[in-house]
Amino acid sequence: MHPVCILLVLLSCFSVVSSGTSAPYHGIEKYAEEYPLPKLPYAYDGLEPHIDRATVKVHHTGHHAAYTRNMNAALKEWKNDDTSDSLSRSSLLRILQNLQDIPVQYRTKLRNNVGGYVNHALYWGCLSGNQGNRTPTGTVAADINTVFGSFSAFREKFTAEAASLFGSGYVWLSRQSSTSATAKPPLVITTSQNQDTPISEGLRPVLVIDVWEHAYYLKHQNLRAKHIGDWWALVDWEAVNVLDGWWAKMDVKVHEDL
Repeated sequence: MHPVCILLVLLSCFSVVSSGTSAPYHGIEKYAEEYPLPKLPYAYDGLEPHIDRATVKVHHTGHHAAYTRNMNAALKEWKNDDTSDSLSRSSLLRILQNLQDIPVQYRTKLRNNVGGYVNHALYWGCLSGNQGNRTPTGTVAADINTVFGSFSAFREKFTAEAASLFGSGYVWLSRQSSTSATAKPPLVITTSQNQDTPISEGLRPVLVIDVWEHAYYLKHQNLRAKHIGDWWALVDWEAVNVLDGWWAKMDVKVHEDL
């Protein structure tokens, strides 16, 4: 076989394998008796040199895994204590969208741990170590230009929010709900403290930076600005578009179920 043909076959196989990799957030839209720690779409050293292997590993197997264990335990307690509450047997997505309906004795624990589980899944899903275009493309790029004027203006505003957020939390780029009766900008930058999430505010997050110190302390200690700079080098805009499309499918499903 001609070498070019061999290369094309190999690239085709690689594409099939890559497309079959499940994003870390897949499954939050479904009910499960017990939720697994999501697999990362890259190795622990796959974000080097921007985020070091040790940080990714402890962030995933330590912090994210703890939220997973605590969430599963809290959900089990809720289901066992109140077998008639259908919300306790709903998807994580629906739980976050209806926090006010969770019985008060479980609410804080689930807000923190379901939020921590989902927020981390979205964070991992927006990053990659692939060397390629690190500027937005497609619909997200067009909407960024419409709302913020340019990518550089958006990046400056997002960076400022990440640098100034007090304490622990996240900065998000989210799509506004298309079901709103009033006209809103298609995209909005928001912040959240601790493990709160814009999902609970009716938003569809498509990009997120984690500015809890455990996301960068092993490498940068207290220098959050350096972490933010490294994070920008890892944002995978194709993955952002995929997440944006995933949310669109979720909205279609909700409408079909009504």
